[in-house]
Amino acid sequence: MFHSEPDFCARCGSALPLPVSSASLACRTCRSPVNASALEKVATLSVVKFNNPEGAGQGDEDAVQSRGELTGPTVERRCPRCGGESMAYHTRQTRSADEGQTVFYTCVKCRFQEKEDS
Repeated sequence: MFHSEPDFCARCGSALPLPVSSASLACRTCRSPVNASALEKVATLSVVKFNNPEGAGQGDEDAVQSRGELTGPTVERRCPRCGGESMAYHTRQTRSADEGQTVFYTCVKCRFQEKEDS
């Protein structure tokens, strides 16, 4: 046994279920009995976070950000437009799941973009 917050089991540390109506409840992991009165003053807050519809389809972290800065990994790859030797890249699953990912390359020097289906 160890000291824990009231909404965690003192025996195994698992999060306790919310009490429904009884004065006692049991941990779902170790079945240790817990006094439900200890949870009377615990507040529960639920938040639902929706995706921003303006950012739909843009991915989380692309190689090219909206400010024009390149982020992410780079690879030695010759740019067909300017001949630069370094390109940043990111991947996406644009085709069916049984096919490889699509790799998008962006030239660090001139920002030329190309894709490669792998």
